[in-house]
Formats: sequence, C-alpha cells, structure tokens
Amino acid sequence: MKLDVDALRYLSKEDFRVLTAVEMGMRNHEIVPAELVERIAGLKHGGTYKVLRNLLKHRLVHHDSSKYDGYRLTYLGYDFLAIKALVNRGVFSSVGRQIGVGKESDIFEVATEDGTILAMKLHRLGRVSFRAVKSKRDYLLHRRSYNWLYLSRLAALKEFAFMKALGEHEFPVPRAVDCNRHCVVMSLVQGYPLVQVKQLQNPDEVFERIIGLIVRLAEHGLIHCDFNEFNIMIDDEEKVTLLISLRWCRFLTVMHKCTLIEIPTAFSSFSVKENGRPSFWSIEKSAGFLDKELAASGFTRKDQDEIEKKLA
Repeated sequence: MKLDVDALRYLSKEDFRVLTAVEMGMRNHEIVPAELVERIAGLKHGGTYKVLRNLLKHRLVHHDSSKYDGYRLTYLGYDFLAIKALVNRGVFSSVGRQIGVGKESDIFEVATEDGTILAMKLHRLGRVSFRAVKSKRDYLLHRRSYNWLYLSRLAALKEFAFMKALGEHEFPVPRAVDCNRHCVVMSLVQGYPLVQVKQLQNPDEVFERIIGLIVRLAEHGLIHCDFNEFNIMIDDEEKVTLLISLRWCRFLTVMHKCTLIEIPTAFSSFSVKENGRPSFWSIEKSAGFLDKELAASGFTRKDQDEIEKKLA
C-alpha cells in the first residue's frame, strides 16, 4: 500500500485515539472486537463507530466480520501512528519522496524544521519472501502469539540499537536519530548502492576497506550475514557505508576483479591456511563484546558453518 501522508493532515484527535485503541487491542487480539475498540477509545455517544468508518475510508484499518465484528491496523495505519509520534517529538516535520524499497522495508526522505534531510525506514515484515521470518529470527523470543506489525516493531528496535551502538564505536553507519514502532529515522547517506556501480577507480582499496570492516566487526564479536550489494553504499570518493557480510568477498572478486594474490592488510596479522587465505577464526575479540550486549539477531550455528565453508 502506497504511503500517502496527505490524509494525515485531515485526521482528528479522535481518529488517532481510535487508531491507538485498535493498536492496543492488537496486543492480545489479531482482530480486535469492535466493542473492545469502543471501550478503549472511550469516545462518547457512539463516536467510535463513526471514526472507524472514516479510518476504513482511508484504509488505515481493516474490517473483518468472518468470526466476529472486529478491526486490525493496516501498515498504513501503523505508518501514521509512527509518523505522528515522531512529528510530535520534533524529529522531522515533513515526508518527501520514496528513495528505496526492499523485501522488508520502504525508505523515504523526511525533512526537519531547519531543512535537514534525513532518511525514514519503515519495516514491513510479512511480505512474500519473509513469511518464514518467525522461524529464522529471534525477534519473537518465547512469545507464542504474534502479528507482522509486532515483528516489524521489534526489527526496527533491533536495527536502531545496532546502528546506535556501532555508531558510538565509530563504524561507518548512518547516524541513528530516533525510532518509533516500526519506523527508524537516520541520517541520509550520500552515495550509491554498490550494485549500481559499474566500475570502481580503486577496487583493491574498496575491497581492503570492506575486509577491514569485517575484521573490526569480528573484533567486537559481531558477524552480520544479511548485508549484500544492495545495501552497501559507496560515495564519489569510494567511501564505504553500512555493514556487510562475508559473501562480499566473492561479489567484489567477480564484479570488480579485485586482486586476491596478496593477503589484505586487514588480515595481515592473522594466521594463514594452506590455500593462502587468512583464517577468520584467528581474529580475537579485542574491542568489546557487542555480540553479548546486543545479542546479534539471526546468527545461528548454521551461519557459522557457512562462514567456515566459505573461508576454508
């Protein structure tokens, strides 16, 4: 569903009160009974039902009467709640064009009162390729009931925590600005996704920087296996931004013909196997334990086996 913030300007306090009531009801209900929405919202003289009709018109809630008369938030309704909260905090004052779309998120430009442009990422778990997310990630912990909005909120909180922590340790990541529900606001990265870059002036140097980031992450006890050529940014000076996974070694070698005859400087102090490649497991945690502090999501024994296989 396309994000159209124009409707947000015409929503009343009562509209947001009922939206919030549906959200609160969804903590324990996939479809919130209409009577419960009315009770939580607390509007007088049956005003809740009139508001619900208006929210349905703008597609901010979905009506379901298959088992009983009830409602649930749509992603657009969740978007509006998050945006309203962030605007009220003064994080930004306007929403601009969409600058990115992925399997599990949409990214928009937003602007502050003084004209500073930031990036707003809206997590959207539940799209087709992420139907099995609850079995592959630790967002749910021991919670049995779930919905995709809840999962998206946890994903956003986890991303914001990592971004903030890595930024504090001077990793080249966007500056974490704020987070609300499934929405993360960050500084806007100037550059291009590496997948769009046809030629690098200094591919060996870019490769060296990426390997250096892998080593630094490992020194902090982290391995991120979900980054790829679509979310690594590179600017005109070939400065790399964002985190990466080890699959980059193969991509850069094939696409940009990096020289692998010599061991990258970043690995120079580590042991070398018979095939001439450095051993990733010789890297020592020497800069902290962010893995324990943040409990890196998605890193399983299966991921470890894959890493060993690739670096063998």
